[in-house]
Amino acid sequence: MTAVHQEVVDPESGIDAATVAAKQFLEALGVSTDGPGLRESPARMARAYAEMLTPRTFELTTFPNDEKYDELVVVKDIPVQSLCEHHLLPFTGVAHIGYLPADRILGLSKFARVVELFARRPQVQERLTQQVASWLDDQLGPKGVGVVIEAEHSCMSLRGVRAAGAVTRTSALTGTLRSNPATRAEFLAALPGGPG
Repeated sequence: MTAVHQEVVDPESGIDAATVAAKQFLEALGVSTDGPGLRESPARMARAYAEMLTPRTFELTTFPNDEKYDELVVVKDIPVQSLCEHHLLPFTGVAHIGYLPADRILGLSKFARVVELFARRPQVQERLTQQVASWLDDQLGPKGVGVVIEAEHSCMSLRGVRAAGAVTRTSALTGTLRSNPATRAEFLAALPGGPG
């Protein structure tokens, strides 16, 4: 088992400074934090962003593929919560991950942990999708990996064009899931809303 870490600053050590900065930020935009409803808001804002930017460490649990399982494994509807790196506003949705095992199989709970590992930082959805696929490909050495992420971006729904309900879908495929049309079609058909 391998411990998986992201290089981050300890959020607790920066909360006080972030609270001061959040108060200054809000007041610069004309939002007074003196009233009872907003007095604690800068500290809450600082803690919320610290949480959104800090993934939990985890032990990567893989197992020998003793049964020589060689069919597609698909985990659907993994929650995705990240921050758009352009506006630092949340985007949320789901990830669907599939892989064709080779010598190792992955503990099922680790799919959600891997998504969180790469989502808990300022991101763009395209990069996030590719990072999850590449990491699984590197760590497992499978015959192929497929990752599809579908998310709604609040930077698009709450500001600018204000297109509430618009969903962005990105995909990254490696190995057989990329090169073999039948395997690719099987993975995509297994996803919500897919054919079949």
